[in-house]
Amino acid sequence: MSALRPALPLTAPLLVPGGAAFLTLGVLQAMYGAAFPLFQARYGVGAATVGLIASAHFLGSSVAPPLAGVALTRLSVRRVVVGSLLLLLTGVTGVALAPAWSLAVAAALLGGLGLGGMSAALNTAYAGIGTRAVNLVNAVFGVGSILSPLLVATLGSRSLALPFLTVAGLGLATLLLVRLWGVPALPASGASGGAVRPGLPLLLFALLLATYVGLEVGFGAWLARHLSALGFAAPALILSGYWAGLTAGRVLTGLFGARVPPPVLVLTAAGLTTLAALTAAVPALAPAAYVLAGITLGPVFGTVLAWMTRCLPARQVPALLIAGSLGGMLAPAGLGALVARSGAGCVPLALAALGLVCTVLVLLTARVTRDLGTRAD
Repeated sequence: MSALRPALPLTAPLLVPGGAAFLTLGVLQAMYGAAFPLFQARYGVGAATVGLIASAHFLGSSVAPPLAGVALTRLSVRRVVVGSLLLLLTGVTGVALAPAWSLAVAAALLGGLGLGGMSAALNTAYAGIGTRAVNLVNAVFGVGSILSPLLVATLGSRSLALPFLTVAGLGLATLLLVRLWGVPALPASGASGGAVRPGLPLLLFALLLATYVGLEVGFGAWLARHLSALGFAAPALILSGYWAGLTAGRVLTGLFGARVPPPVLVLTAAGLTTLAALTAAVPALAPAAYVLAGITLGPVFGTVLAWMTRCLPARQVPALLIAGSLGGMLAPAGLGALVARSGAGCVPLALAALGLVCTVLVLLTARVTRDLGTRAD
């Protein structure tokens, strides 16, 4: 096992540029769906067409991580972040000002590339610092996602351009902070254990993150449907509570996560999430159980990334993000097929089963990586 490496102090110059970047990313990620009526009114497109702009954005954000991974083998994190920021700024400005629907869709694709590149580079860098740092900056992403619909509702009544120009303004502020204070550099490669094949730990981490993202998106996509089937009058309120719980879980991990080893923290979070999903099968307890699931899921994403950088080169983080995207696409569709066959009552049990798979993957990953490198957070 490698010697324990000291943790970097979590100073403002270290965290503020990343926090500003993730706030920008969170606002943009959640903006397209809320702005659908504005796009329809401006460009005269129908409900069957307006979703293309969100699809273009998510296509760009999904393609970007492998490109960022290649770029990080040759360029510094700072250069990759600045380049991605410029793409994002160009894209969101294009969406705001595009005179034609096709140009707006193309601009959304460009903005998505910038978002995905920034996310991959910054998650790689902050995961290399440790559990606390990566969870704190990802918590700010959640804050941005919560604020985004409010921005659209407040500014969109005046003009479609204003919400997206606000994102451009946040991006410019982020660029200034990155120029002023920089962003963390990649850490040295993680140590590798003697008998462990390098591909096995990476595969397990990829499966673990894919399962986690499947859980996160699965809860977000289907809990409201389950609550509606149970007769609850305001399922959207509980859905908001779930996303707020996810953000709160990351904040708490950012404050106190250094006290718990990442494998233990992720195992505890996965186990508690599984129990929360099972509890949601009891109708009277379902609303509270879903909010609790958000809190218990919160620590997993950032902590898995930090855990991986203890064992493998940090440049492998984009590969995990790709796996996470696949999990986010497959799990909601699979749950949808189950709901179509068995009804909404199967949602909590299906999520509990996915939580159990996540828990088993944590145990396997911990066993395979127990002799690999470690450091303080």
